Amino acid sequence: MIEKALLDILACPKCKTVVKLEGDRLVCQNAACGLRYPIRNDIPVMLVDEAKKPGQPPHLAAGGVSQSV
Repeated sequence: MIEKALLDILACPKCKTVVKLEGDRLVCQNAACGLRYPIRNDIPVMLVDEAKKPGQPPHLAAGGVSQSV
């Protein structure tokens, strides 16, 4: 689980807007951006290339490149 103190200082690296914990990811609260950042092993992965856009299929990252598992 991510601690509240960490959540309070995290921001979207693309637009610098606050992020909110939603399920198993952090979601940018800027409606124009809305990137969703994964959390792996309780560590937020705050990389734009690893983020997903709203409505994007789960196997694609924000850059549109298929991610192999």
